[in-house]
Formats: sequence, structure tokens, C-alpha cells
Amino acid sequence: MASASEAVVSKAAGGRAWLRGALALVVGYVGLCGVARASYRQFVYPAPPPATFAAVAGEELLGARASDGVEAHALWFAPRSADARVIAYFHGNGETADGDVPLARRLAARGFGVLLVEYRGYGASARSGPPSEAGLYADADAELDAIARRGVTADRVALWGWSLGTGVAAEMARRGRGSALVLVSPFTSVTAVAARVPWAWWLPTSLLVPDRFDTLSKARDIHVPTLIAHGDRDSVIPFDMGRALARAIAGARFFPVHGADHVDVYAVGGAPLMEAIVEQCRAGHGGNAAGAP
Repeated sequence: MASASEAVVSKAAGGRAWLRGALALVVGYVGLCGVARASYRQFVYPAPPPATFAAVAGEELLGARASDGVEAHALWFAPRSADARVIAYFHGNGETADGDVPLARRLAARGFGVLLVEYRGYGASARSGPPSEAGLYADADAELDAIARRGVTADRVALWGWSLGTGVAAEMARRGRGSALVLVSPFTSVTAVAARVPWAWWLPTSLLVPDRFDTLSKARDIHVPTLIAHGDRDSVIPFDMGRALARAIAGARFFPVHGADHVDVYAVGGAPLMEAIVEQCRAGHGGNAAGAP
């Protein structure tokens, strides 16, 4: 029969084993958080390989210098008239501006000028450094400044973003860089999206994703005509986030795209969605697009 002293020793050993196990779990958890923090850019900014932009008459690769010294780029489709509306388009995180050239040409055929803003780390700006929230804003500001020097003032600019680009477009609207806003498949914030990822429920996403793109917190500072469109089957950015933004931005219109997921929202929305967007881009405080259908 074990003595009292042996029982005490055994209990102490068991306590130490439990403590070592708990410590190992804590160290492992912290380590996983560190890996997630270090690799978040791969999930937020999965830039595809750069493509080649083959410009035709009236089109050019527009370079500018961002406020932090980084070289910024955009694809510029000059408007046909001095008072035409100009659409500044901000693409999603898994594409480059080159992929939106067909869209830009269709819009140009309807009389709009178009600025396809590129992000650092993407496309023509692939060598301009890693992308970040502040960096994307600086790139957008630089390109909007570039067309302002060509006489395109904010009252002629419509800001249009899709997915990640909605965060950039909303920030530019907050800064007064346009007179109309279109958000397609927007998030309330990137951290809110990350928090809903099923396998990441146990991670402190608000601490691990420093690039927040917190559009919901900026909603009260957006004072331009706004259209928000969202697919009701979006499996990437929840549909209710688009609806929440529509409620938060004063006077915003909400366009639900029934049956649309994330990447097919334009295809499923079809002509009705595109016409709603074009109408919104013609809205604002000044200027009209030539060549109305």
C-alpha cells in the first residue's frame, strides 16, 4: 500500500504533466497564430501572374507616383468628350486590371472614360512592393490625382469596386474623390469576413489581419449616391454584409442578385444589373456620359 508521501509525489507529477500539456497547447496555438499572421497576405492578396496590356488608340498605361514613393499604375481609357463621366474601377483580389479591359472597352463604347486602377503587387505594379490596405489607398489616390491633372475633377468621377475593390472604392468616396459609388459584392470589413471562415473560428482574426478595410465604420462619412449589389448565394462574402452596408450608407440603393454566387454575380445579374450600374455611374453632382443607350 502506497505511503502518504508517495501519493503526494504522484499527485505532483500528474500536476506537472498536466501543466506541460497545457503549456504545449498554448505554445502550439500561439505558433499557429503566428503562421496565420505571417501568411494572411496570401489569402487577402492572391495576385495572379501579370498579363500584357495591348493598348489601342485612346488607351494607355498611366503611371503615377504614390505618396509613399511607390510607382503606381492604371489603365486609362480616355473619355470622348471633355465633360464625359469617368468610371474609376477597382478590381477584386484574385485578378489584375488587365482582366477588366473588355469591360472597360464596353463602357468606353457607351461614352464613359474609364480608369482601371492597379494595385501594388499586381499586374503592371507587380514590382512596386507587397500590397497592403494603406498601399492600395495610396495607389488609388495617385491615379485619381493623375487624371485630375488631366482635367477630370471629382464631380465627374464614379467610383466602382468589386469584392476587395469595394474597400478601396468606399475609402475613395469617403475622401471625396468621386460623386457616385457602386459596390458589388462588398464586405463590412475584411476581418468580419475572416471571422466567418469555418476553419478559422478559433483564431483571433481581428488581431491576425491588420488590413481591415472597415467599410461599415466609414458608412456615415459617405455622402454620394450609392448602389450596392450582392449575390444572395455568395459563398465568399456573406449576402447580409451587402445589405448591412446598404442600410448604413445614407440613401444607398440595394440590388440583390438572386441565384448569384461571388464570381458569377455579373453573369447572373446580366443586363439588369449592368444597366443599374451604368445608371448609377451617370448619377452624381455633375457631368453626363455621352452615347447613352
